[in-house]
Amino acid sequence: MIDDIEVKKLEELCLESRKNILSMVYNAQSGHIGGAFSAVEIMTVLFHKCMKTAPLWKQDSNYENRDRFVLSKGHASSILYSVLSQLGYFPREELMTFRKLGGRLQGHPTKLCPGVEVPTGSLGQGLSIACGIAMALKLDKNPAKVFALLGDGELQEGSVWEAFMHIAHLKLDNIIAIVDRNRLQIDGCTENIKSLDNLKAKIEAFNWEVIEIDGHDMKAIYNAIETAKSAGKPVVILANTIKGKGVSFMENNAGWHGKAPNKEDFEKAMAELV
Repeated sequence: MIDDIEVKKLEELCLESRKNILSMVYNAQSGHIGGAFSAVEIMTVLFHKCMKTAPLWKQDSNYENRDRFVLSKGHASSILYSVLSQLGYFPREELMTFRKLGGRLQGHPTKLCPGVEVPTGSLGQGLSIACGIAMALKLDKNPAKVFALLGDGELQEGSVWEAFMHIAHLKLDNIIAIVDRNRLQIDGCTENIKSLDNLKAKIEAFNWEVIEIDGHDMKAIYNAIETAKSAGKPVVILANTIKGKGVSFMENNAGWHGKAPNKEDFEKAMAELV
C-alpha cells in the first residue's frame, strides 16, 4: 500500500515531469507532449514504487535481477527520460539535450541512454520485444519482471495481438503490459479510426487477466501493478487516461499528439503547472 504522504511525493514528481516534458519539447521544438502527459502517473508510480531499478552506477550482484521496461510507445520518450533522470541514471541538466544531434536522449529511446533496455518506437513491436525478454528470463530462472507500456493506437496493429496470443500460450506470468488508454492517436479518436472496444473483453479472450483502472490515480496504479506481480498469468493493466493531462488546452486534444508549443503556448502551459 502507499499512504497519502507517499502519494503527495509522487504528485510532486509528476508535476516535475510534466514541466520537464514541456520544457524538453519546447527547447527541441519537436516531440510528443500529449501521450507523454497521459502516461506521467503510470511511469512515476512504476519506476519510483514498483519496479526493481538499477542505475548503472549502482550495479552489484543483483543487477541481473533488475526488472526490465519496454516503452513500446517510444514517441513518448520524454516521460521515460524524466523519470530516469529523477532516479539518477543521468544528470537532470541533460534533459535539455532532448532530440539534439549527437545527444543520448533521442526522440525515440536508444541504448545510448542509461536505463534504456532496448531501442523502441516502431509501433506494434514493443510487446513482442517484451515477450522475448520474458522468455529469456524464464530460461535463466531469473525472477525479474518485464513491464511494457503500450499506446492504445498501436493496438490496431496485428503484431500486438500475435504477441498477446504467444505470451498467453507460453504462460509467461513474468510479463505485465500496461495500455495507456487515452483514446486518441495522431489522426484523431481511436474509435473512429479503427475501433478497439470492448478492449477489455478482447484481451481477456486471449487468456490474459485484465485490470482496468483510472490511469491518473496513484493508489489504483500501485495496487494494480502489485496485484499483477502475483497473478500467475500474463496481465494487462488497462489504464484509462487523458491525453495531454495537466494542461487544460492540451487535454483530449489530438492536435497535441506530436506538436511543439510556441512561446505563448509554452508560457501559458507552464502557468498551469503549479
